[in-house]
Amino acid sequence: MTPPAPVALAPWSAPVASGPVTGTVPVPGSKSLTNRALVLAAQATGPSRIVAPLRSRDTDLMAAALRSLGTGVAVDGDDWLVTPAPLTGPAQVDCGLAGTVMRFLPPLAATGTGPITFDGDEAARRRPMATVLDALRALGVRVDGDRLPFTVDASGGVPGGTVRIDASASSQFVSGLLLSAPSFTDGVQVLHVGAPVPSMPHIEMTVQTLRAVGVVVDDSVPDRWRVEPGPVAPWTTPIEPDLSNATPFLAAAAVTGGRVTVPHWPAATTQAGDAIRGLLTAMGVSVDLGPDGLTVTGPAALRGLDADLHDVGELTPTVAAIALFAEGPSRLTGIGHLRGHETDRLAALAQDIAAVGGRVAEHADGLTIHPGPLHGGEWGAFADHRMATAGAIVGLRVPGVLVDDVATTAKTLPGFEAMWTRMLGAPGA
Repeated sequence: MTPPAPVALAPWSAPVASGPVTGTVPVPGSKSLTNRALVLAAQATGPSRIVAPLRSRDTDLMAAALRSLGTGVAVDGDDWLVTPAPLTGPAQVDCGLAGTVMRFLPPLAATGTGPITFDGDEAARRRPMATVLDALRALGVRVDGDRLPFTVDASGGVPGGTVRIDASASSQFVSGLLLSAPSFTDGVQVLHVGAPVPSMPHIEMTVQTLRAVGVVVDDSVPDRWRVEPGPVAPWTTPIEPDLSNATPFLAAAAVTGGRVTVPHWPAATTQAGDAIRGLLTAMGVSVDLGPDGLTVTGPAALRGLDADLHDVGELTPTVAAIALFAEGPSRLTGIGHLRGHETDRLAALAQDIAAVGGRVAEHADGLTIHPGPLHGGEWGAFADHRMATAGAIVGLRVPGVLVDDVATTAKTLPGFEAMWTRMLGAPGA
């Protein structure tokens, strides 16, 4: 029998703000920290309690993948209890569209035994994977395939040693190798050769999380990371709020001249999302970090921005959406690597901005955005959570913006629509 065709969902009509948006918006935990914590807890010398993890598609996929390999991951209220166990196949790992699953888990799976097959969404099969898989081969691991689907034929351990890679397409290639290196016989030394690594804050986060569980890491030389083999202590650090997921809510204040607070914003963090503070300030937005959290107050007029977002590329869709309402043009550079994310984010942004009447020039490594009169139109999400939230930002000031797949926000921020609606229902909105 022929299976029924998938049902097309009606597009989401992005709500228009009736005035300056004001309110307090708590956001759930960091996806990046949650999935790093899960990988480290699976290697620990005893059980771990991960406090306040993000529960989203990406993190649920990581938890499910670890369970399929034998690790215990149990829900206990708002926390996860992780009980390490030998990793064994055969197993099937569904990566969905999660780069952290498809790039962090193969090195860990290689320390187990048996065949472990990785696959994911159709769009995930187009994402670059050869760098980390070739690195595993160089470290003595048998791998069949160069991108999803592929199979790791784990033989009970990874010798480790020195490996040279070109991580200019994604920092996740470095992080994936470092996170499992404590379980390699000789640890690992990763040497990057090539253009600068994007999203360096994510590698700094990886190094910090490794040190938090007692692993010795030497990152004193640029483009070289050395992780010593040894025991991994149980995870004990509470998960910070996801600062990148917070940025659309802060953008709502910026583009409407409102005031939004995100509580529990850390005073010091390795999260790339923290860079939104400086970017908003450069656009004329008032930004205050205090005991109540991070408060953003939108100006009477936004300034255009000239910014290199190489290290914080995940903020590009949010910043591009804000730039549409600035008084002058904005140029966002250093982000050619975004073409290999959930979608080609530069091409997707150029298409969506044009669909609502905006003027945008697409370059090899960035975008130039010219503000001007906008109109309603279909905003494609391209199965990309950050593209969907960018459409919501534009819709605050442009009636008739239709986001074709707002449900994709569940990848990292389940309940986004309800959170957005609650924010707009706050007093003064």
